[in-house]
Amino acid sequence: MTEPHDLVTMGRVSVDIYPDQVGRPLEDVESFGKYLGGSPTNVAVAAARYGRRAAVITRTGDDPFGRYVHKALKEYGVDDRFVTPVPGLPTPLAFCEIFPPDDFPLYFYRYPKAPDLEIRPDELDLDAIGRARIVWATVTGLSQEPSREATLLALGARTGHAVIDLDYRPMLWDDPGEAPHWAGRALERATVAVGNLEECAVAVGEREPEAAARAILDRGPGLAIVKMGPDGVLAATREETVRAPAVKVDVANGLGAGDAFGGAVCHGLLAGWDLERVIAFAGAAGAIVASRIACSAAMPTEAEVEALLAERRAG
Repeated sequence: MTEPHDLVTMGRVSVDIYPDQVGRPLEDVESFGKYLGGSPTNVAVAAARYGRRAAVITRTGDDPFGRYVHKALKEYGVDDRFVTPVPGLPTPLAFCEIFPPDDFPLYFYRYPKAPDLEIRPDELDLDAIGRARIVWATVTGLSQEPSREATLLALGARTGHAVIDLDYRPMLWDDPGEAPHWAGRALERATVAVGNLEECAVAVGEREPEAAARAILDRGPGLAIVKMGPDGVLAATREETVRAPAVKVDVANGLGAGDAFGGAVCHGLLAGWDLERVIAFAGAAGAIVASRIACSAAMPTEAEVEALLAERRAG
């Protein structure tokens, strides 16, 4: 029997096509870089950077970009055995524009349907999912069938932590009004929920951080993590509430920061750290990636994160 994974993530994958020229609209960009992308895929890469045994469950097109996904995952040390092709559907692409410090428009090319929404319940390795120490899934994975049923099945099959990333992108839903219902169904199966203020408002109808955390805890998870942008992070269990200030950096591209944060949260949970240390470390990891252009390729090592924290403590 193979060794259990520390982390199995599930859901979106893409090839990120990011401009080499900063501060230009796409029509004026002259050259691009190609990177592995998709939020849960990036979370797996982030955890692997900390030495964690990580895998991702997703699907690609049967095309060169799909082959690139496998190649990149292997290079980052992420197990790609649960990544399968869908004939007839192209591997998704994601383009962005980069206007620092806070404007990064995203353009998803996931037509006619993204293959990662074709993850099927009967194809899941429920033994591997059940043995994983953490299972990570996203609300976007609930936007269409059969991914919706597969996502809920995976969350329910875990024996360790089940994290639901409240990741909400209305353009990826045929009917965005359905998102609160399905987010609620996922929260019932989760032990941890992570989201920003907008995502919390969609999932539980609360935007004020402490009210949002309480509403999440009322749905079932034992830990609620609310990302508040420039105001930092609030994390709450039924026994304690802690806050961590935002780590200030010169932002190059904010798009990968949340995924770096997620991978770092998983690392801290796996290490058994106290809640204050988990969110301080995760906030610093997110800040490091925000200071870099890429997402997956920008994920830091533990030494880099600890160095930034030490620098901030020194003042």
